[in-house]
Amino acid sequence: MKLKLAQRIAIRYYKTKIKTIGLLSKRKAAEKAFVLFCTPYSGKPKRKAPAIFHHAEKLSIQINNLTIRGWQWQPEKNNGKNILIVHGFDSCSYKFDKYIRLFLYEGYTVKAFDATGHGISDGKTANALMLKDTIVAIEKKYGNITHLMAHSMGGIAAALATEELTHIEKLVLIAPATETPRAIDNFFKFVPLGDSIKEAMFEYIIELAQQPLSYFSVVRSVQQHTTSTLWIHDETDWICPYEDVLPAQQLHLQHVEFYITKGLGHSKIYRDAKVTKKIIDFMNVK
Repeated sequence: MKLKLAQRIAIRYYKTKIKTIGLLSKRKAAEKAFVLFCTPYSGKPKRKAPAIFHHAEKLSIQINNLTIRGWQWQPEKNNGKNILIVHGFDSCSYKFDKYIRLFLYEGYTVKAFDATGHGISDGKTANALMLKDTIVAIEKKYGNITHLMAHSMGGIAAALATEELTHIEKLVLIAPATETPRAIDNFFKFVPLGDSIKEAMFEYIIELAQQPLSYFSVVRSVQQHTTSTLWIHDETDWICPYEDVLPAQQLHLQHVEFYITKGLGHSKIYRDAKVTKKIIDFMNVK
């Protein structure tokens, strides 16, 4: 990942600050490191809204005094199915305008929300647990989500939400953040704060979530439900490595189909025409 000068300077600043705090309290340093881990590194994207967003019904929910904003579109010919699109970390719903148009054409009611700290929603940070709670809250307020499609961090959040929303009929995971410890290890390579602060951050996450770290695993999650699932991943994905997917493939779960690509990486994968067709075809199978 190529960083801008301002981003490199910011990382050096926070690295020094957190390490200094760590000399006094590993716990306080871990809390600061976790906030940094959950902060989109590009800031909120200043993208122009695609045209289709100007013709959407505006939706919103409240979580922890934050307004999470979204949109809903109705098809001309409704097939009775409702799909929620969930973007990934450092992304936003605007990037999925192609899918919105395609799903509308196929007759789906479509919803999309920006995660906290992303797009037009409130807040400065986001993580898998917050996003899972957001998905569940959207279902609680607006109801009747039958299909879920999610990318990256949205993927692990959607998988966790599906454990609770047992009525979900179809789940598409595009390059999901498969194992949270892997994401944390990558963060500490990116911002080297030392093993003691990393271990303290693991402990902080366990306390915050009231769940073991093993809970934050797509491999574990897909074994907890029987929702028809399409898992799309690229062999050259260095953000969410393909090697983390192998244990799930070796389970040979009947309700999980894998579609493995090569050369698309982590971000190009959902833009690929063959991947798009695969998703639409999978969603449409009854």
